[in-house]
Amino acid sequence: MAATPETSATVRVDSWIWAVRLTKTRSQAATACRAGHVKVNGDRAKPAQHVKPGDEVRVFHAGRERIVEVRQPLAKRVGAPAAAEAYTDRTPAPPPREHVALAAVRDRGAGRPTKRERRELDQLRGARRP
Repeated sequence: MAATPETSATVRVDSWIWAVRLTKTRSQAATACRAGHVKVNGDRAKPAQHVKPGDEVRVFHAGRERIVEVRQPLAKRVGAPAAAEAYTDRTPAPPPREHVALAAVRDRGAGRPTKRERRELDQLRGARRP
């Protein structure tokens, strides 16, 4: 049975995400799809959904969103240089550190915050208390 161009030009999205090294394992890629962390052309993707060249894939993994465009469908995992050629990375640059909100950090073993410290933390976060 010969492979037709239509079937050979597409590959499962979970397999492709794993093959181009956006996730460490294929099961992580499938889990991300089932959890709704993968979108293909703006729609939530199931693990078995097929992608083809030109599709936009958005993957939210490890605390950040990666936006990539499929250039080459890969079903098998390849080396990092070949994987980098299989997609075009359209992920915007992360914001500068100055624009990232600072999180209040307490010393280990300092115990629970006092009422005064809690008010200061709330004021720092911008939360209003009645």
